[in-house]
Amino acid sequence: MELKTVGTAGTLESSDVLVTLEPGPSGIELSLESSVINQYGRQIRATVLETLKRLGVTNAKVSVNDHGALDCTIKARVECACYRGCQCDADGKYPWGGVIK
Repeated sequence: MELKTVGTAGTLESSDVLVTLEPGPSGIELSLESSVINQYGRQIRATVLETLKRLGVTNAKVSVNDHGALDCTIKARVECACYRGCQCDADGKYPWGGVIK
């Protein structure tokens, strides 16, 4: 999946995460801010990178601002930001729920 523009998803509310993806020159550049970074920073990072890999995103600048989101929320926000960034809504249908493998 190739990012064409900036895609964002989420909020800065408690128990949520704001994910911003933009096209990058090469590789994944991940910036993480979290209120629970000392306890869960590695897990958050792994979840984001695993989701990007599953979606086939190889070149992106990723900004994650976490406020205690669960893994399922992080995955959903990354997926949504990807779909928005790649402009996958040409036919009005997003392939939600891991359809893209």
